[in-house]
Amino acid sequence: MYREKLLVVANQTVDSDELYDTLHARAEHGPLAVTLLVPQDQQAGLGQRVNAALDRLHAGGVEAEAMLGDVDPACAVIEVWDPRRWDEILVSTLPNSTSRWLQIDLPHRIQRAIDAPVSHIEAHPAGAASRN
Repeated sequence: MYREKLLVVANQTVDSDELYDTLHARAEHGPLAVTLLVPQDQQAGLGQRVNAALDRLHAGGVEAEAMLGDVDPACAVIEVWDPRRWDEILVSTLPNSTSRWLQIDLPHRIQRAIDAPVSHIEAHPAGAASRN
């Protein structure tokens, strides 16, 4: 059976409910392998959030791994992209009003740089509702 291979670019939303729900829904339609590509930055707790995201995906039956990339998310994707390894890129950003990645038109920049399907979801950082 064919296994879909997805490269997910996420940082502040790596452990979000929206990203988890999207990936879990895709896994329900068939085997899915996910690589979380996380642009490096100085955010406190990023490693813990990535590990929490991986644990949650594994518990939900999704094959997943993570890797750190360049601080510039477009460069991070360009540096690792291999069409033999992944079928699609999913960019997970903060909502439009607060997303720096959407302000720089990241999903379209990636699509122009790499001949591959690119999709996008907006998400909120895990626990954001409890902090507001």
